[in-house]
Amino acid sequence: MRVLVVEDEPDVAEALAWGLSAEGYVVDVAGNGVDGLWKAAESPHDVIVLDVMLPGMDGYQVCRALRGRGIWTPILMLTALDEDLDHAEGLDSGADDYLPKPFSYPVLLAHLRSLTRRALGARPAVLTAAGLALDPAARTVARDGAPLDLTVREFAVLEYLLRAAGRVVSKTELLEHCWDAHFDGDPTAVEVLVHRLRRKIETPGAAGGSIVDTVRGQGYVIRERS
Repeated sequence: MRVLVVEDEPDVAEALAWGLSAEGYVVDVAGNGVDGLWKAAESPHDVIVLDVMLPGMDGYQVCRALRGRGIWTPILMLTALDEDLDHAEGLDSGADDYLPKPFSYPVLLAHLRSLTRRALGARPAVLTAAGLALDPAARTVARDGAPLDLTVREFAVLEYLLRAAGRVVSKTELLEHCWDAHFDGDPTAVEVLVHRLRRKIETPGAAGGSIVDTVRGQGYVIRERS
């Protein structure tokens, strides 16, 4: 999942980027409101973490500008202000959730998981399909009850495919949401990772075919099986 962090305090931004990356998120960072608006408008993100007190444009202005452009990426606002009117202004400007500083990091992660579930419709806390059960909170995945050992990137790709279950996901979309911005964008990397992922999550010769189906010329899809 790709997250944009818009935070002007370098130490906070660095800590968020490090922690979220360790959790398997692909993280972009902007240090002011103007850059945050540009990055949010130019690249697809699954969720935006937006500080209120920003140079250039404050978080309220950034949020209103994004909603005015028809960009409905879920937004979690962060602020040191903890008054009811500040909460109301953040939500009225188009934010989806609000978290006052200082905050607990596990609580931040829980807010992000909640926002991504809401954005994708009625999605359960544990993602299941074709005998797989992936728990984003616990960072675990199992096949027919047997735990699987996946790398951070394999976990991210499988989570994205499970969240999109039934929909074909292109290699470009996977690159945009599961690889960081410094990657050169070679789609061969997706093919290699999906091949490695299949070897870990599928049982050779099992009935029903592959869990991750290749749709030639389009991408990959996980379909529910009877």
